[in-house]
Parts: sequence; C-alpha cells; structure tokens
Amino acid sequence: MFRVAADSLEAYLAFDPGRTADLEQLHAVMRKAAPSLKRHFHAGTPAGEAGMRMNMIGYGQFRYAIKSGKTAVWPVIGLALQKNYISVYVAVTRGGKPLVSCYAGTLGELRAGGNNFSFEAFVDLKPQAVAALFAEAADIFKADKENPVRYMQGS
Repeated sequence: MFRVAADSLEAYLAFDPGRTADLEQLHAVMRKAAPSLKRHFHAGTPAGEAGMRMNMIGYGQFRYAIKSGKTAVWPVIGLALQKNYISVYVAVTRGGKPLVSCYAGTLGELRAGGNNFSFEAFVDLKPQAVAALFAEAADIFKADKENPVRYMQGS
C-alpha cells in the first residue's frame, strides 16, 4: 500500500516534489471556488479508532459516528497522493446521490468512482468543472452540515 510519510501540511506538500505544483494548483481552484472550506492536514485515525487511516490534505471537516458508536473527523473534501495519481474525495451528496457522480466525465479525470475522482496531473483537469464541483460541495455543506454525515454512515 502506498503511504505518504507526513505529519503536517508542509511535509505532505513536500513529500513528492514532482507533484507539489499539482497540489498547489488544485488548492488555488479550491480557494477561489470554496473559500469556506479551510485547508488542513488530515492525519487519518490511529489503528483501532473509528475512521480511515490514510493521511491527506483536507478542506473543511465534520464528525461522524460508525456502528461501534465511536466518532471520527473527516474532511468534506480530501486530496490524497497515490502511487501513480492524485485522488480527490468528496463526502457530499445531492439528492442522496454522490456529488462526484453528477460531474463524472466532465472533470478531465483519469477515473471516477463513488464520491471520488483521480487524475495524474493538474493540466489534465478541466478547472471550471472542478471549481463547480467544489463550489457546489461547499454550498451543500453550508446549508446542511449533516449531509456528509449521512453519506459516511450510509444512510
């Protein structure tokens, strides 16, 4: 499994210098389209705790409960380096349907699935479509803070 050895936003951005510009260009789109979702380092959760272990760059955050009753903090939008691509995770739905699926095929993505999409380089993306996705996700979250909670809980 590919793992980013980082414990801060700065370390995450510096982990793969060849892709730092891609992360920063996507951040510029996010900052303009969804300024209410603040960027932070998401450390993942420790083994044995609720939530996913992977670390990533997060935008906005919410807390949700899993079946055991434990809670986890998760980004509204997450940006994660993978071995061969960069993945964007969006924990927001529209009408009960994963929001990314409403934009699939328009983002310039390498692939899309569920509520995520992946790309190899920022230049491959269609920034206007990505900005529209980010803006809509931020608007939905602002209007309904429980939207991503329901998505993560599968309800």
